[in-house]
Formats: sequence, C-alpha cells, structure tokens
Amino acid sequence: MLELTLKKELIVNKTFCRAIGVCAFIILTALGAFVRIPLPFTPVPLTLQTFFVLLGAALLGANLGAFTQVGYLFLGACGLPVFTASGSGLLYFSGPTTGYLLGFILASFFAGRFIEKSRDNLFLAVVLLFAADTILLSCGALWLKNILGLSLAKAFFLGFLPFIPGDLLKALAAAIIYLRLKPRARNIF
Repeated sequence: MLELTLKKELIVNKTFCRAIGVCAFIILTALGAFVRIPLPFTPVPLTLQTFFVLLGAALLGANLGAFTQVGYLFLGACGLPVFTASGSGLLYFSGPTTGYLLGFILASFFAGRFIEKSRDNLFLAVVLLFAADTILLSCGALWLKNILGLSLAKAFFLGFLPFIPGDLLKALAAAIIYLRLKPRARNIF
C-alpha cells in the first residue's frame, strides 16, 4: 500500500504547477545570463539564456513561454540584477542587447506555438526551435543596426552570424530535453 502511494504522483492544481514552471524558467533565464562569454568583435556576449528561452517555451507553450520572458524583463527593469553582467534597470534597455531581450518574447511565442508540429521528430523539433532562435537573433541584429548606426550587413556579421553555431547546439539540446519531458509536461502544464 505504501509503495503504491509513493509511486503515485499528486498534481493538486495545474494553475499552481504553471506558476511554478513560469517562475522556474524566469530564474533559469536569469541564471543563463551569468553564463557569459564575451566576444572581442561584438558588444553582445554569448550566454546560456537562449537555451532556457527555447526550452521554457517548448515545455510551457506559447502564452506561458512568452509570459515567462515578459516576467524576466519586468524583473530586470525593476532593478533586479538578472541581465548579463548583473545589469538591471530601465537604462539597461538602451544598450546593445535590448533587441535580443525583446526577441526572447517573440522567440518564446513562436517556439511554444509551433513545437507541437514536430510531434516526436527530433530533426523537426530542432528546426522549429532554431527558427525561433533566428527570430531572436534577427531582433538583436536589427537593434544593433539601429543603435550603433551599422549597415545591415555589418549588423548581421556582428549580431547574428557569430551566434549560429552555439545556438544550433542549444536548439538541439532543448529539443532533446523537450522530447524526453514532453509526456510529463503535458500532465503538469
């Protein structure tokens, strides 16, 4: 009897579970900002944030995934040091990474909306998550173009191209984890 009780899982309230999921991915996105590799040729560092943006959106869905990123940006705007290099506050949004931060929301919505189309196909899941990531990178590169007065080609070479290899790996890792957790996530979220 005790063994059956211990093996049975108890999900009391899906709303509570969703709130926990949103909070967890806000925290993970913030922690991902601290995994930072500066690149000497661009003002934008490599971070682990995009991995958590993609994974959170895949597991939580479009609305909760986007809401998670809005929450993350809100906490940073309110002064919590959750951005790269412990940045925070409204002034941080005048810097070179603002386009990427705003792209977190769009990429989350896209990934969460279309990831179900991958069914259980790893290749398709990677393609969809990487497509979401290219939305994020495009937002960042366009922001760099405008804020630094760059040509579109220069913005592409500084704000998009250097991130492709790492982001492909992040999309692959997020897709693998998503496909492993998908059956459980459906029950929880």
